[in-house]
Amino acid sequence: MKRRAFRDWTYWARPVPGWGDPGAKLVIVGLAPAAHGGNRTGRVFTGDRSGDFLYAALHRAGLANQARSESTDDGLVLRGVWVTLSARCAPPDNKPRPDELARCAPWLARELELLRPRVVLALGAIAWATMLGLLRARGFAVPRPSPAFAHGAEVALAGAPRLLGAYHVSQQNTQTGRLSPAMFDAVLRRAAELAF
Repeated sequence: MKRRAFRDWTYWARPVPGWGDPGAKLVIVGLAPAAHGGNRTGRVFTGDRSGDFLYAALHRAGLANQARSESTDDGLVLRGVWVTLSARCAPPDNKPRPDELARCAPWLARELELLRPRVVLALGAIAWATMLGLLRARGFAVPRPSPAFAHGAEVALAGAPRLLGAYHVSQQNTQTGRLSPAMFDAVLRRAAELAF
């Protein structure tokens, strides 16, 4: 259902692709497009509060030319970064089902294969689990039980991109103080150190 503020918008309302610098060495993996963000605009983390938080952090880190992203033609350029999702469609209650994640996994796997990043920053436990599953499926020696998600967690596997974890940039985390700009900046700084 459209929000009143966007009643005149034609929603994208299709699977939302990843986007960014095709030469990216850092890939950021989120959960799924927001119903009135990426689902509306057609670009991941665009036109919503999560995107405001993420792109402001990328701008502070020198990885984006501007701090906001409102539409696909807003002039935002990412430098060395690709932003993508575990699930490509806006799920009910912002929680994709396992079958939805499984259907979207080949798209994420293909992006990683083409980009060959040095670092993947997983936003939240679902993106973390998705990445560990993809790495295991590609033959990397992911320990069992899988490494637990935590803000600032790191997993280094021979031949694989370094995996870092961060709390998701959702309002549920940023508005409650669970994730502050300083906390996210610290993980992003570590990701950039490893990637570049």
